[in-house]
Amino acid sequence: MSTSPMNNSTGNSMRNNDSPKNGPQKKGGAKLNPSARSRARRLALQALYQWQIAKSPLNQIEAQFRSDNDFGNVDDGYFSAIIHGVPAQVSQLDDIMSGALDRPLAQLDPVELSALRIGCFELMNRKDVPYRVVINEAIELVKRFGAQDSHRYINGILDKLAPRLRADEVKAYRKK
Repeated sequence: MSTSPMNNSTGNSMRNNDSPKNGPQKKGGAKLNPSARSRARRLALQALYQWQIAKSPLNQIEAQFRSDNDFGNVDDGYFSAIIHGVPAQVSQLDDIMSGALDRPLAQLDPVELSALRIGCFELMNRKDVPYRVVINEAIELVKRFGAQDSHRYINGILDKLAPRLRADEVKAYRKK
């Protein structure tokens, strides 16, 4: 079984240094700053955009991003998990998303597509991140990097996917 940041030796989807009760933690038990994950997602969106457009090898893109950006306040493990996990599952992610889209994937703006892939990836693989956080983070990415009002489209798509990918969590939230 894989021991990548997405799957530890117990087979769950938390990183090896995540605590189920306290959420993500740095080595040594210090709690991670949620903004470190937001920064990781922002960099991952840009890296996946580059991968999608330039078709450069992921390791080259990752090395470039690590040398060009300050990773001091970035959850670098999360960044790595996204930029390697999304391409590894891109066919499955695209298949899942296609059922919720009103147009073919090829017609999506590359920023929207990258944000949707990240959101879908997190909904599928990161059960330690609440689904509403996943959706909100994707919306914020598109507000920052996407076309005007594209965040509404991203919200609608991920809101359709959440009950399919996180049925129990969505049901529990809606009962509140």
